[in-house]
This record gives sequence, C-alpha cells and structure tokens, in this order.
Amino acid sequence: MGKKKRHWLWNVLIVITLVFCVLVFVEHYKNWHKIEEGNLRIFSGIYYQKVPLAEIDSVLLVDKLPEMERSSGFSWGMKEKGVFKDSITQAKVYVFVDDLRQQKIKLVYHDSLKMYINLQDSLQTQELYSILQTDLQDRMSSKGKE
Repeated sequence: MGKKKRHWLWNVLIVITLVFCVLVFVEHYKNWHKIEEGNLRIFSGIYYQKVPLAEIDSVLLVDKLPEMERSSGFSWGMKEKGVFKDSITQAKVYVFVDDLRQQKIKLVYHDSLKMYINLQDSLQTQELYSILQTDLQDRMSSKGKE
C-alpha cells in the first residue's frame, strides 16, 4: 500500500501553534515590571496595569492574600494572577503573585484600588518594595514642606 503524504500546510500550522503556546507560557511565567516616566508597569500574559507613582497611597508588605473571589485569572502551583473582587467591599483587586509562599507587596492607589505583587525572586520583591516605599516617603515629605 502506498503511504499518504501529509500536506505541508499542516506541518506549518503545527509549528506555528507550538511557537504560539511557548510564547504564551513565557508571558505568563513571571511578572514583568518596569518603572519609567513616573509609572509602575506590571505585565503578565493578558493582564497589564499601569500605576502612576504619584497616585500611590500606601505600600505594605503582607504575608497572605485576603479572601477574594476571582473575576478572571488563574492559579497554577504557587502562582496567582488576575482580577479579583474583595469579599468585603466588592472592589476590584489586581493580583500579580509569582510565589504565594513569599511576602507580597500590597499597593493601594487612586484612593481605593488595590494590587498585590510579588516576583519569583524575593530579593527583587524587596527591591521593588524599597523603591516604591522610598518614592512614597519622598512625596509625603515634600507635601509636608508645602
């Protein structure tokens, strides 16, 4: 019996699908953050937040996430990402947590919006916390001088 040859288009489609899946995994694998032009930008997969540093009201380190209801997002192993609702106030809470076992940065901005962030490396999380805390203290002390 003759062997049927697969059409080249199917091979190309399989390769494109595999490359797409790898790219999506890399995007969600960790939180990508950048502080530039007075903004903190957090990106993880389809979730993106741009927080003006001037709008940050408080920065704290917390050990646990409060009870929340997931609006959209996912949990995988020790990762938690997405948009949640606070169980008490029903306000949106953005979660970008790479490791639930480590401390998280609780960021409150625009008076009531909350975000929880941590990075895979606890030292990077501490460094980000220090940068945000220093910026907040500098702004508070300059407001007090006015």
